[in-house]
Amino acid sequence: MLLGSLLVLLLLGTAGTASAHAALESTDPADGSVLKSAPRSVTLTFSESVALLDDSFRVYDPDNRRVKTSAAHHAKDAGDTASVTLPTELGTGTFTVAWRVVSADSHPVSGAFTFSIGKPSATTTPINTAPTEDPLTGSLYDIARYFAYIAAALLIGTATFVTLCRPPDPSILNKPILMGWWTLLTATVALLILRAPYEAGTGLATAFDPSALPRTLTNRPGLALAARLLLLAATAVFLLRLRGRERPGRVALGTGAALAVGLALTWASAEHASAGIQVPVAMTSAVLHLLAMAVWLGGLTALLTVLYRSSSLDAAPVARFSRLAFVSVTVLVVTGVYQSWRGLGSWNALTGTSYGRILLVKLGAVVLLLAAAGWSRRWTGRLVGAEVPLHVPELVRTGADGTAPSEPEPDSEPDGTGGDGAPEPGDGSQDRYRRGLRRSVLCEVAVGVTVLVITTLLTTTLPGRAAADAQRTATPAGIPAASVTTVPFRVGNAGGKVQITLDPGRVGQNSVEAVVYGPDGGFATVPELRLSFTLAAQKIGPLDADVKDEGGYWGTNTLNLPIAGTWTMKVTVRTSDVDQVSVTRDVRISR
Repeated sequence: MLLGSLLVLLLLGTAGTASAHAALESTDPADGSVLKSAPRSVTLTFSESVALLDDSFRVYDPDNRRVKTSAAHHAKDAGDTASVTLPTELGTGTFTVAWRVVSADSHPVSGAFTFSIGKPSATTTPINTAPTEDPLTGSLYDIARYFAYIAAALLIGTATFVTLCRPPDPSILNKPILMGWWTLLTATVALLILRAPYEAGTGLATAFDPSALPRTLTNRPGLALAARLLLLAATAVFLLRLRGRERPGRVALGTGAALAVGLALTWASAEHASAGIQVPVAMTSAVLHLLAMAVWLGGLTALLTVLYRSSSLDAAPVARFSRLAFVSVTVLVVTGVYQSWRGLGSWNALTGTSYGRILLVKLGAVVLLLAAAGWSRRWTGRLVGAEVPLHVPELVRTGADGTAPSEPEPDSEPDGTGGDGAPEPGDGSQDRYRRGLRRSVLCEVAVGVTVLVITTLLTTTLPGRAAADAQRTATPAGIPAASVTTVPFRVGNAGGKVQITLDPGRVGQNSVEAVVYGPDGGFATVPELRLSFTLAAQKIGPLDADVKDEGGYWGTNTLNLPIAGTWTMKVTVRTSDVDQVSVTRDVRISR
């Protein structure tokens, strides 16, 4: 057990983690962009395939009224996109898009962004880019997931302990097996009912909508839960047929193993392993990882039950479980290291992401597990080394000829040991070893359950690799997706303003769109518009933007601003053959 827990200390994986929630890679229109005309659609592109909801998109106009759109669909049948068609007449101002989809690993993701038509509004619709969900629905769903993992470990691990470790009285483990089966059944039904409101982020009442369950059964997580229910029904029939058999045959062993693998697949097919890189390898790794966890943690629970309830447990089942635990944690290490690499992506993600920090908490819990396992190893070694029953009933022992053994000579005092110095069964040493093993295994189980809870929490956390990908593709914090500057001007008695958009407004190549508005706020045409940029601190410029009349606006895609800093933008507007004006404004260009 000590060696097993030492290997677990190296474990950085989880029972179901390995790749990513879907991360938003781009939006069209871009977040914060200013367009000269209304777009025909809104399209989002993600890092992995996503499932769409009935209410995946909500578009609001500048007056906070919801815009009527088409149903959400995948753009060009690409599973990693989500798109919605907009009406032809949108007007001008800033529009807000709130979205929510379900990533391939079964977790809902959501967010919001804005774009403007013509010019940004003075005020925009307040948006919240944090994931939206009903707190009660989310909490109940997470609790059901915790119980499902624990129940799977209890069911699979206890059944494996009975089959491979062969305790002298396996009937005392019937209750834990039944408890695991019923708990997993109840948790799965709860997950199936809660799935629809969990995906939509709504309250519990929507779970009983007539369309909720059929809609759930059309996506991969719902189908996985339905398959789990069918496998549990098959498991119940299998366990009933095995009742009363002392040793299951090869066919029974194969059937039991197939059912266990099938149950593990219902997690792997709907969690992180089903999306991202190396999906076939990740699915195999996730199944093996979950089964190894169940055999180890469930087996510890079974051993603890036997230690407390059996009156005739000898050292053999303990030794068999010690070997089984070694194999289990070896599998945990191999699959866990792979899943950690797949989930984290880099060492920096270990401390720079929520996923990595939770992994560190799990590592601390495993250190406690190591201490408990060292305690168990000490008691196990004594029991196995003694090679005598852990408990001998208070019966008269007889010799080989059937007669009672002779009493010791008067001049010889019993010292409580046999001829080789081993403790006699009746001197209380075995009871002491038994009590010590009980306490140590109880500590192992308690800390093991804590590790399992942390593991379940990891399956709901965006892995480090995905967080890094999203950070690379997202606009840096505090930097707008585009720089928009409004420059008022006056020539004689006439005036107006020029709205200039630099995209992305950072060092390097930028596109420029300049829209001229008249005094009434409507679009205006001018015979000439010039833009130049100067960075006086570095003695750079003026750089001519060389904008061209594009029919309704002036623009270029070739403006190169080589250095970050506060540039002076000079805008020259000519309204007639002899009237023109130049206005300057400071523009911040970021790295």
